[in-house]
Amino acid sequence: MTTYDYMVYIVDDDERIREALGELLASHGIRTIGFGSARGFVDADKPDVPACLILDIELPDINGLELQKEIADDDHPPIVFITGHGDIPSSVRAMKRGAVDFLTKPFSDADLMSAVHAAIARDRQQKSERADLDVLRQRYIGLTPREREVLPLVVSGLLNKQAAAELGISEVTLEIHRRNIMQKMVAASLADLVRIAERLEVPITHSRRTGGHRT
Repeated sequence: MTTYDYMVYIVDDDERIREALGELLASHGIRTIGFGSARGFVDADKPDVPACLILDIELPDINGLELQKEIADDDHPPIVFITGHGDIPSSVRAMKRGAVDFLTKPFSDADLMSAVHAAIARDRQQKSERADLDVLRQRYIGLTPREREVLPLVVSGLLNKQAAAELGISEVTLEIHRRNIMQKMVAASLADLVRIAERLEVPITHSRRTGGHRT
């Protein structure tokens, strides 16, 4: 694995800390980019690779915890907090919002590296899951309008005749749409299609009842 397969962002207003952490991570073959402020990190262009954000609590522009809150809805790297003024409430807030670790200075190299590797592994997994979901969304977009009407009925568990009656089409036509959906969504089975629909958050509004009544 090369140094460009993943990276670590270091946000700390103390240049000496940034340099020391950069040297430590470089000795483990990890590329780093340092920032002296939260805004510098937010505004920077970032390569699309698994990453970790080492974030100090006390920064010159906004508090590290506030930055965590600000970027919560963005696609940001998992955070490892570092601070010289740690307290329990702050650590609890950070961890509840998804931080990988909360380290109080001085911390050991081993503890930092363990947290960094955990963060990168998490980000790699999350990026993989997002990529898989993007593929499913593209397949869903490829369905015809009628197939998008059929899909929720099929995964809701309705029989073909119930789904066909719901849409006012024949069972044969329903079966054709169902087969096309399975092929386009690359679903190996109905159970597989159900799992795909759940990931895509396709609304399930029917149950297997005579006549296909809404629940």
